[in-house]
Amino acid sequence: MAHANHSHSHQHHGHDRAFAIGIALNLAFVAIESVFGVLSHSMALLADAGHNLSDVLALALAWGASVLGRREPSQRFTYGLGSSTILAALVNAMLLMLVVGGIALEAVQRLMNPVPVASAIVIWVALGGIAVNGVTALFFLRGREHDLNVRGAFLHMAADAAVSLGVVLAGVAMLYTGWTWLDPVMSLVIAAVIVGSTWGLLRDSVNLSLHAVPSRIDTGLIRGYFSALDGVAEIHDLHIWGMSTTETALTVHLVMPDGHPSDGFIALISNELRERFGVGHATIQVETGDELHPCPLAPDHVV
Repeated sequence: MAHANHSHSHQHHGHDRAFAIGIALNLAFVAIESVFGVLSHSMALLADAGHNLSDVLALALAWGASVLGRREPSQRFTYGLGSSTILAALVNAMLLMLVVGGIALEAVQRLMNPVPVASAIVIWVALGGIAVNGVTALFFLRGREHDLNVRGAFLHMAADAAVSLGVVLAGVAMLYTGWTWLDPVMSLVIAAVIVGSTWGLLRDSVNLSLHAVPSRIDTGLIRGYFSALDGVAEIHDLHIWGMSTTETALTVHLVMPDGHPSDGFIALISNELRERFGVGHATIQVETGDELHPCPLAPDHVV
């Protein structure tokens, strides 16, 4: 158990360092990209700078939520503040969608009124963006599959690296063709990439905010597991939800006519739920099925 706690602490320390480095790198790059975007009259660079600025805020939100999620439970917040990671993921997704709207609007205006672009500056600055965002994304490579909050940070950075690559390609094409309309077109492509990379994050964070079963959990398998337990005649009031972007909770009523099982039986179920299904916080209520005192939550449609 001590080894598991040490590993968990080490993972959090690694994420804290990743957030700090990512924020510092992106803040510096936003300043550079904004200056050269204005000097080169490049809407694509300015669009990418705006996107990167939103990423700085996104990383800060994700980091803050990660720290809050590690706070101990209190009398007011009996589950702790782990659900703040869900809120951070949702706010990040909504923020990105807002940025997309601004980018698309400005790009359409530029298409109607083209502006000369200094392609060489665009190319070199965008190459820097690939390096900055690519390195930052690598910091979040580990843990993205098990933590929606970390996955959001990874998607932000990976999408930014891809967007910067697109800006480089547009800059090279403008350098050789003189087609200034490529710059706002690339801005629209950037907007489409952001929407594509953010949609899954928005969907998952909204679902978790509404206490949906986390996507990695198979409710049918868990229900089948309970039904197959020795002595269990029926199950009801089964609820599964995300306490945070990494922790899952479950409550269930087991009808066992032969009487209450031992503490060892309950502990065995809790361990199997954790190891086999990834449910770390289970509350199990056992009933005998007494018809004179029926459970008011027995029908599955009752909440």
